[in-house]
Amino acid sequence: MKYVSGPYFEPDFDPLLYRFGTPGLIALTATVCCWKWCSCSPISTSSSPSLFHVTDQMGRKLTDPSLPEFIQRALVPCQRPGGNGPSPRFTTCLGNVVGPGGPDVSDCAALEFTVHDRPGLLSSITQVLADNGCHIASGQAWTHSGRAAGVFYITTPAPAEAAAAPPPPSRWEHIEGLVDAVMGAREKLTGERHWVCMSAPVEGRVHTERRLHQLMHDDRDYESGPAATPVDEEHFSMGDKAATTARLSRRVETRVSIESWEERGYAVVKMTSRDRPKLLFDTVCALTDMHYVVFHATVGSQGPLAIQEYYIRHKDGRTVDSNAERQKVSRCLVAAVERRASHGAKVEVRAADRSGLLSDFTRMLREHGLSLLRVELMRRKDEAVGTFYLVTDAGGEVRADALHAVRARVGKMGISFEVAKDAPGWPPVRKTSVPAPPTEEAPAVAPPAAQGQERPRSTLGSLLWSHLGKLSNNFGYIRS
Repeated sequence: MKYVSGPYFEPDFDPLLYRFGTPGLIALTATVCCWKWCSCSPISTSSSPSLFHVTDQMGRKLTDPSLPEFIQRALVPCQRPGGNGPSPRFTTCLGNVVGPGGPDVSDCAALEFTVHDRPGLLSSITQVLADNGCHIASGQAWTHSGRAAGVFYITTPAPAEAAAAPPPPSRWEHIEGLVDAVMGAREKLTGERHWVCMSAPVEGRVHTERRLHQLMHDDRDYESGPAATPVDEEHFSMGDKAATTARLSRRVETRVSIESWEERGYAVVKMTSRDRPKLLFDTVCALTDMHYVVFHATVGSQGPLAIQEYYIRHKDGRTVDSNAERQKVSRCLVAAVERRASHGAKVEVRAADRSGLLSDFTRMLREHGLSLLRVELMRRKDEAVGTFYLVTDAGGEVRADALHAVRARVGKMGISFEVAKDAPGWPPVRKTSVPAPPTEEAPAVAPPAAQGQERPRSTLGSLLWSHLGKLSNNFGYIRS
């Protein structure tokens, strides 16, 4: 027997209920809206329903009636006109045009790498590509704990006499060797590991952010740094004290606790961190990369604080048994959250797309003593658009005069350079409240915690499950 559940929600938060694979829904909704509450049970099976309470990317109530239809058509091919027709597109409140599955890179080669982060790294890579006639059409790069990973999609102009013929595989192997040499020049001296792979164009779409999580996990970026700090159990009461504590916190630290619920055969993962877009997606990616299956999940937010709770097992049926394994899972979850955490000065750049554009821009940054923390590149018609998070080469905050100097220089090259601010309204200032449990009737569907068996401490899920009665009466049962 499978069932859907979720807490009560305020009128400003819109519910999304879909009876299809929740992992796919998480990946897609992360690009168009932000969750306020969600409850899933289980989210690992392909036909299970899940309930999400969401806002748009600026923390406001959803007003575009086409958004639910877009998500439904994107995830369920049979819902599209004519069956398996073309994937739909949607423009978010921030002006980003998104579609399922990531960018169409069928005509692009893919350059993937992991390497020790250092100043001027991206400038060196893009210079090699530009010198060999390669153009970066789109891509992303992340840094975390002294490591860097990138996925770039590359095109190269074909010779006039063979315009229809793609470059031979040997050409991609040659370029891979050149990039590897640039990265390995320093790594051979320091003993740091690095990895480069250049693959020829293939049909289909790639979820770049999903791939970056896999690369950084395989690169073991989670190994450095201190052990994860346990969560504050008071936050899982979701009471006024927890909300006040979250609002007063100057910096919300990412914390993880893992407990065993032996009677049910689950490991209970509790997380608190700063709320931000795509947080749920990043967490689920980390659990998937470690081969854990999520059977129940409850997620919510209080002001700037995000609270997540997962009931998991490994694919082979075991839980998180040893203390060493708990430490690894905790570190991996913290790393997945921190990889995308916004640090540094955020600048948005746009210019007419041309070969060598990224190489010229990153060279200017290097000449002004600036390093990149995170990069996102895309192409919109004939225009190249990029978002860059900058710090000094020493890792400090970028001064305003340095940004003005860069703007002046790149402006002469026809590049628009603007310092961006966080979207107004994010994180949302409204507090999500959970009403008192109903007393007139018992829940129609008992959650895992209500079977008379002892379980770990009071959790966010225990409160949300207590409101299942009315919701389950509305949705009914789904037979497996």
